[in-house]
Amino acid sequence: MRRPKTGSLLLDSSTLLAVIPTPPDHSSTAVIEEIPGLIKLHRNGHVERLPAMPEVPSTYSPEPGVVSGDVTINPSAGLWARVYVPRYPVRHQLPVLLYFHGGGFCVGSPAWRCYHNFLARLAGTAACVVVSASYRLAPENRLPAAYEDGVAALAWLRQQAGRAGADPGGWGWRARCDFGRVFVAGDSAGAAIAYSATAPDINPPARVRGLILIQPFFSEEARTSSERNLAQSAKSALTLAAADCYWRLSLPAGTNRDSIWCNPICDEGLKKMENRKMPTVLLCVAEMDILRDRNLEFCRALSRAGKRVELQMYGGVGHAFQILQNYSLSEVRTTELISDVKDFMSSSR
Repeated sequence: MRRPKTGSLLLDSSTLLAVIPTPPDHSSTAVIEEIPGLIKLHRNGHVERLPAMPEVPSTYSPEPGVVSGDVTINPSAGLWARVYVPRYPVRHQLPVLLYFHGGGFCVGSPAWRCYHNFLARLAGTAACVVVSASYRLAPENRLPAAYEDGVAALAWLRQQAGRAGADPGGWGWRARCDFGRVFVAGDSAGAAIAYSATAPDINPPARVRGLILIQPFFSEEARTSSERNLAQSAKSALTLAAADCYWRLSLPAGTNRDSIWCNPICDEGLKKMENRKMPTVLLCVAEMDILRDRNLEFCRALSRAGKRVELQMYGGVGHAFQILQNYSLSEVRTTELISDVKDFMSSSR
């Protein structure tokens, strides 16, 4: 028998069948939900988060007067926080600001550079210790998972107040904290988490003195005027289509946007609002945000329920302006927002 030429291969029919690749099943990997540039949900359940924002380590120092470090909240759940402490000497301990990032409950991290820069600046300018807490993301962990993690982060912060000795992380941040002056804050979805986290009765040693809600991400099935009519440019951080997709990805199966997980002023939400103990609220609203009118409705509901609320409106900017710096007036309005937060914390004694 003639030898095969060098480089050739003799295969029988069974071997041929074995090496022919099976065509991919595109039906199982098809994208069924997507927010371009941020997240894709595939039919087979795979979640693809795109590198929309760079992450930075805690050693990255955009503010020379502020030091930061990472601490663990719940290792089994993968929950952690980044803590920011002003370096400069102070006569007294500093108020503590527990902060939750935005991202529609689906994306985001305390390590995102945009949050790192903003919160380092906030800590230095407002003279406070900022604890930027993570939470479980949807759709892998649908609501109320993020709300539960917010409550857990506040409970963890209370535990730090009653502990002596070396603090988590081992770099002395806890000694700088006045746990009698705790504020809870967040932007967008993080503001919704902050509102939910302070719903249970909170007692000393970590008394919550104020609640700071920046463009809170709420919704319902009925549209507001700003949602219907406020045109969003390509640079907008939140379009109506993106907001709807975030809610489809994050709400529990079988619920819609009239759920209390989404709408704090639904009938059930209003009853809870009227009955709950609540510190003074600073509500920060962006004029060009599609959530503007919904935020204003929330403000009116708080007032009707007898809650103390301070409203600040930031003109000429839209959603997440203080994080993304995506408007010509972003820097000016961010300076104003940080000043408002500083004044609010100083007056809430």
